[in-house]
Order: sequence, then structure tokens, then C-alpha cells
Amino acid sequence: MIINQETIVKDNDPKIREKSYPVNLPLSEEDKKLMEDLYTYVKESIDPEIAEEKNLRPAVGISAIQVGINKQMCAIVCSDIDKNGNEVNYEYCLVNPRIISSSVQQAFLSNGEGCLSVEEDHKGYVYRSARIKVKAYDALTNKEITIRAHGFLAIVLQHEIDHFSGTLYYDHISKNDPFQKIDDAIEI
Repeated sequence: MIINQETIVKDNDPKIREKSYPVNLPLSEEDKKLMEDLYTYVKESIDPEIAEEKNLRPAVGISAIQVGINKQMCAIVCSDIDKNGNEVNYEYCLVNPRIISSSVQQAFLSNGEGCLSVEEDHKGYVYRSARIKVKAYDALTNKEITIRAHGFLAIVLQHEIDHFSGTLYYDHISKNDPFQKIDDAIEI
């Protein structure tokens, strides 16, 4: 499957708001190929030369619904800084991820969020749980895993999992005060 800026489902298409469904395990050959294509998109999108050549918008994650397939599958490739100031890289090909616990404390990206399916900029803070625990099957390692995430990774996971219910990041932005500050929220 060719995934590029032309083939990604945009937010003006009602398909992006459709619910995604759990995937049967073990993965079918078709689902393995889909996951490989999603993962390849994210990996290649962060290389400026490949991104320009293939018309890819830089991304840290992509969900299957963004290519028009209603399956609970997403690929994530991102890095963050740990509590000791070291860079940590994360790569996941998640199938049926679900949040099993989340913190009351909120976090947000100071520059706001973006999405491959959203071409128009929506300014404002998107508040999400600062810490989450996710259970999923990871197609990269072929194992059931539990991810304890905080900071940027927690936000990326919640963003991608939101796609499974048809929710886009700007649905979380306050209409009355897009830059409203929440006490005790962590700014990332």
C-alpha cells in the first residue's frame, strides 16, 4: 500500500471519524503487511530526503484508520528525554492497544499537537493524562506487552488510541479558551 500525503484520510472525510475494531491474532498476512506499511511510513517520514522524495509529512505515529482501514493498529516511532537527561527511543507496532490505567494529573505539549489527517492548524492546548499504562500486542516483538508511559510517549499513545474512536486532537481543545492553563498540568 502506498501511504503518502495524498492517500492519508483527512479530517474532512467522514471515514476518519469511524470506529476501529479489534484485530484477530495471530495477525493475518494482510494485517502484517498493513502494519509494516504503517511502520515504514513513520520511519521514512523522519528522514528529510526520503520524506521529500515520497511526499511524506513527518510523523511520530500513524493509525490504520488514517489509511482508511478500521482496525485497531498503529505504529509509533518517537524519542523522549528520560529523568537523567538521556535520549530514549521508542518503536512500537501496536495491535489492539488499550489504556488500562491513567493518572489524574494532566500533561500537554507547549506547541500543541498535530496530525497527518489534519492539514489546517488548530491552536490550543490538548490536555491528556500525564502517565498511562497500555496493554497491547506488539508486532515488532511478536509479544503481548505492557507500556508504562509518561511525557511525550504518553501523549503520542493517547493521540493514536483516540483515532480508534474517531477522536481527533482538536476535539480536546477548549472552545472558550484554547490556551487555558490547568493547575498542576505538566508542560512538555
